[in-house]
Amino acid sequence: MQPPSRRIRQRRAAALASVTLLTLTISTAAGSGRLTGDTPNTGGPVTLAHTTGHGPCRISGPLDVQLSEGIPTGPGYARSTGTVRALNLMVDFPDAPGQGSALTRLAEFFPQTQEWFTTSSYGRLDYRPEAPITRWLRMPRPFAGYGIARGAPFEPAYRALAQDIVAAADPEVDFRSYDLVNVLVTPNAGPSALDTVLSVTFAGNADAPVADGVAVANASFVYSRQDDGSGSYGDTGYRVLPHENGHVFGLPDLYTQDGGGAVGHWDIMSEDWGANNDFLGWHKWKLGWLDDSQVGCVAAPGRSEHVLSPLSRAGGLKLVVVPLSARSGYAVELRTRGGNDEEVCRPGVLIYRVDAGVDTGSGPVTVFDSKRNSGGCTRSPNVHAELSDAPFGPGENFEDRRRGIGISVTGTQAAGDYRVLVTRR
Repeated sequence: MQPPSRRIRQRRAAALASVTLLTLTISTAAGSGRLTGDTPNTGGPVTLAHTTGHGPCRISGPLDVQLSEGIPTGPGYARSTGTVRALNLMVDFPDAPGQGSALTRLAEFFPQTQEWFTTSSYGRLDYRPEAPITRWLRMPRPFAGYGIARGAPFEPAYRALAQDIVAAADPEVDFRSYDLVNVLVTPNAGPSALDTVLSVTFAGNADAPVADGVAVANASFVYSRQDDGSGSYGDTGYRVLPHENGHVFGLPDLYTQDGGGAVGHWDIMSEDWGANNDFLGWHKWKLGWLDDSQVGCVAAPGRSEHVLSPLSRAGGLKLVVVPLSARSGYAVELRTRGGNDEEVCRPGVLIYRVDAGVDTGSGPVTVFDSKRNSGGCTRSPNVHAELSDAPFGPGENFEDRRRGIGISVTGTQAAGDYRVLVTRR
């Protein structure tokens, strides 16, 4: 029997074709529906202004790209800075009654999800989970009657479920008060996550069912428990929710048909199983959690040295971007063990390519491996081992000869910072 980690990655990968269909149908129907009273939901870094000098590094993609990595995030998604109120609804069915209390299900995800976002955003996202209905919200139809499947189109399966959820909750919930919705389904509804990963998010969908005059446009649905059998579920099982919420903030899936082969465990949008991990620095900039002063933009020919501080630590230079075109570029950041990055086994400078013209789930980000075919340095369950030692260390170099770009790690400093030299012809 294969180890659980391998089974899980294959289940994720096998679902990709359906995920792509799902995203095309639902996730990028970006709208401008109001989700928080009279405050427009404009998405992305709504409170932070960008400086003119960083223009070449704020790459963007065509309008038809699904959940583009471009900056700024398009309209219609939930805001990612300031106070964000998350409505949590615990749902069960006549053929799958809730196991235990609804609040026990809620406790599988909170306060861990809230703490994860506080740490990752350096306190810039004030994520406030609320559960005004503390019991299981019983649906009028059996789970089997909805026809929910991985990649099910919004019509008719999810539209029917969403409409029934809205009808059941609306007498007790003012949907205008919330920025996003988490539907925490009883785990006994549907197959195990080891067999089929049903959890999904509908983001920026202005055509969603309406409640209290607003479209329920940004909603994450979580089904079975992501339990890999390693005994770590109590510590890691919540992580499916920050992954799904990443979509409501406009972030794409980074895993591909090869599972975590393109990004590995370096972003929760790639692997949300197993040990804790963080967002990439690019995502933190995109979400408004980094100021432009914390991002170096190397757009002109020449040589420039940068002192990177660990991504897990607030303050300092966090990201260097080397644009390749209007839609793609290299990103450089320092990853060490700390904060949400508890599984870093080889600290160093992570180098990756971002392409805002590539759809979610099709590889918009590719991490470059400094130790190719090494097998990696981790043996933690459900961590993509090969890329675990991808960061570049002192004395190591990355080179793109065709474009005349070189990135060298020239040394470290007492505070744990790394010095990086970027050259471009």
